[in-house]
Amino acid sequence: MAETVTHPKTEWTTIHKNGPWKLKRLHITTNEGSTHLPSATGRYKDTANEIRRLIGEARDQGEGFRAFGSRWSMSQVAHHPDSMHYNRYMNLHIPVSGTDIHQNSPYEEENLFFFQCGTTIKRISQVLEAHGKSLKTSGASNGQTLAGCMSTGVHGSAIDVGSVQDYVVGINLITGPNPDDNVYLERHSKPALSDSFAQKINARVIRNDELFNAALVSMGGFGFIHGIAIEAEDRFLLQRYVKKIDKEIALELAETMDFRNSPFKIDEETGPDGKGLKPYHYKIFFNPYNDEKKYVVELMYKKPYTVPYEDPFNTIENSIYTDLIYLLIKISEKWPRTIPFFIKRLEKNILPEVNEKSLGTLYETFWDAQYKGPAFAFSVGIDHKDSTKALEVLSKMTSEEGPIPGIFAMRFIKRSEATLSFARFPVTCMLEIDGVQWKKSKKLMSQKEYGRRMIEVLQQNNIPFTLHWGKNSDWSFPGLVDHMFGEDAKKWKAYRNSLLSPEMATVFSNDFLIDTGLDEALPPDPGLIVSLG
Repeated sequence: MAETVTHPKTEWTTIHKNGPWKLKRLHITTNEGSTHLPSATGRYKDTANEIRRLIGEARDQGEGFRAFGSRWSMSQVAHHPDSMHYNRYMNLHIPVSGTDIHQNSPYEEENLFFFQCGTTIKRISQVLEAHGKSLKTSGASNGQTLAGCMSTGVHGSAIDVGSVQDYVVGINLITGPNPDDNVYLERHSKPALSDSFAQKINARVIRNDELFNAALVSMGGFGFIHGIAIEAEDRFLLQRYVKKIDKEIALELAETMDFRNSPFKIDEETGPDGKGLKPYHYKIFFNPYNDEKKYVVELMYKKPYTVPYEDPFNTIENSIYTDLIYLLIKISEKWPRTIPFFIKRLEKNILPEVNEKSLGTLYETFWDAQYKGPAFAFSVGIDHKDSTKALEVLSKMTSEEGPIPGIFAMRFIKRSEATLSFARFPVTCMLEIDGVQWKKSKKLMSQKEYGRRMIEVLQQNNIPFTLHWGKNSDWSFPGLVDHMFGEDAKKWKAYRNSLLSPEMATVFSNDFLIDTGLDEALPPDPGLIVSLG
């Protein structure tokens, strides 16, 4: 039987030390071993029963229950002061084939995979690699769990691909302590796995596009995410370049995505007419305190998988232009760690020259995070056409009202179908400000105050925006979610209140949902959760 060890606790924090917050108890559940229960499906069902027991226990005690994986989110999105559940040991891969595939599935059978919630992106990539497959995209590193990535909208900078949730095709939710609280969700317009597969995991099926889209980026608010079906693709290579280019050209590319007609091009990445090709990935780094004439850009071009190729790890491992926080830490290593001096050095420092080139798989290119110490991260999503304007107003605010110990980057992602995805624009520019944590002083505003000023400045300049659910901000800012999502926020709450009973909606709420108003109780509408296929 699956075993849960429960530890009395007093506090909990994230991997980047953004807490601590109060916590009563921590549950850690492990699957039964294969010696005693050889079937992966059997072990998966056994663990589901244990999770239902824990949810029932929380309900009976009038307490809340929240799951977490790698503690990667910097906001309080995963936290609950009562009971938290560590998912990383729940990492089964359940192979699917034959009768497991829905007869009307538009997906290739060989591209469908089913993983338990605590499986990390790194482990998934290793499983897919053994099948000659790859994830379509990932975040900047690979330590997050699949459930955590999906439910907070983790993204990379794959311009035409999207975010992690955009290749999810099925979700197994546990919405309460009863046997019929085990639900398998899909889109009715794109079914992936069969009813017989759902029956094998003791789940009832609901195929409903709108419900599925609401549950994709749910911040843990739709129940316990136990398993996820994804669509993979054939393994591919990424040709990576890191260069410095003129600031005006870098920002023009951000606004237009017109790599074909840009004066910047990479000779090896041109079409038959000599024009530049559109990359798979485009990212810009910049220091808001130094008016540099050139910006560092990272570009990646998708290539067919062929061997042999030169090992990319030496280049990737030694590159400072991978993760934004890591970049800041590396360029500041030689400075005293007092914040005022740190900022003064940023004002004088130009980002180091670079001319890197490497070739590797997605897994090899976005590998282990190299910094896991105290850090903050703000991330705002805007239409890429507003990227220069947003950069100007936020840089101005940061310089005049700050400063703060951080630097900026831009990444670009395709619009998501998820109801509350922050990738809300046709091409969303994620403008990121990452750095080392600081405390409020006479000369420095607090982190929450900085997050509030970001919101106010964007509103004052009429720039539509969203915020990354897993990053720092002033999440209790009045009317924030309604301002960002409008009717979609109401839709999300309607589907949540229709799927969950009132008592379970309370169990799966937390301070983050309360602060954002997403915990709002609404009358259930049974018609919203009808299976349509």
